[in-house]
Amino acid sequence: MSRPTRPLWPMMTPVENQGDDAYCAESAHGVRVRFKGGPELLCGTSGLWNCVLGYGNLAIADAVHAALRDASYLSLWGYENSYARRAAEALVEVAGPEHYGRVLFSTSGGAANDLTMKLVRQYFSLRGEDLRKGIVGLHGGWHGLTFGAAALTSANLGDRIYGVDRRLVTHVHANDPEELEKLLDRHRGRIAAVVVEPVIGTPALPLTDDYIAALLRLRREHGLLLVADEVTTGYGRVGPFFASQAWPEPPDVLITSKALTNGTLAASAVIVSRPVAEVFTRAGAVLGAGETQAGTPVTAAAILATLDEMRRLDAVARGAGLAARLDTELATLVRDVDVVTSTQGKGCLRALMLSRPDGGEFGKQDIADLVAAIRQEGAIVHPGPSSLLLLPALVYTTQDLKLLLDRVRAGVARYLRHTA
Repeated sequence: MSRPTRPLWPMMTPVENQGDDAYCAESAHGVRVRFKGGPELLCGTSGLWNCVLGYGNLAIADAVHAALRDASYLSLWGYENSYARRAAEALVEVAGPEHYGRVLFSTSGGAANDLTMKLVRQYFSLRGEDLRKGIVGLHGGWHGLTFGAAALTSANLGDRIYGVDRRLVTHVHANDPEELEKLLDRHRGRIAAVVVEPVIGTPALPLTDDYIAALLRLRREHGLLLVADEVTTGYGRVGPFFASQAWPEPPDVLITSKALTNGTLAASAVIVSRPVAEVFTRAGAVLGAGETQAGTPVTAAAILATLDEMRRLDAVARGAGLAARLDTELATLVRDVDVVTSTQGKGCLRALMLSRPDGGEFGKQDIADLVAAIRQEGAIVHPGPSSLLLLPALVYTTQDLKLLLDRVRAGVARYLRHTA
């Protein structure tokens, strides 16, 4: 019998979990989340990748409070505000002012990807290359579920029902430069951009150095733009502040969200290279994109405070130390837990690859049951295809990490007892 329907309709939540108090969070502090009438759980996902500095950072909260009092709402539609100016300057500085020049604000990773698709197409139109409208993404990539981003996200989540338009979007396999090169040759002069995540979020598949080198070479040969979607990989998650800063050459456009405000507000930013931005400036062109909640003073204050806290806490270096401990601990986990066959990923973005004791594949329901078993043992992890995803906050202590992996072990044992 189903439980009574509540007014709240949560997103991407199985119907059987909707309205269940066990899935209704009430508070979050540090790296722990308390659920309604239940225990406090250790968060192994940084709150859906967002809270790289943990929950409840007081400096960010204070900055948001001050902005609410001083400038509760100011728009970027037809106007500017001084908070957004300072936030844009700070983002250019951390991304690399020698290459990047301008920042567009948006409200989510999906909306930022939509905006970027408009940006790259208008860029080529201004250059007299109106046929360049094609966008290439990678299989397994996740860019959001707004209308444009849903086409760029390779998973089919109701495309026919919603009328998602993929006519100008196609996908190739990651780390296969030959497939991409053949596609670009077939559609020479028609591809505007290739959009990649430096580490494909599910299941934490890093782009190889050889593939990145091929992307940069093909950008030069075909005159297209390269976009790094760093919604997940930014803010020290997988190494440098932005993962693409480790590439031999930077992308033309960099997208950031999630950790941008440490998850406190709906915000994203599109950081644009100087050469791309200058085409719009020379033409006197206005980009046809606008959101009433993008770049408000409150959002900008959270962005600035998050950057300050990243520096104060030396978060990138702490993340590198945590990643090194993960290397050691996950190798032990693979050795000790039969169903964990291997791990993949980078930095503090990892996937535990799973196989049943009989060698069979973990299906979607198996993974959901395993995630639930780990919750019962006191930790939150994220489901992936035949995998579990671990994304600890960069401020995890050694004890936090040990506790997380102990609870994963206990959850796996619980799951196996109940399915034996």
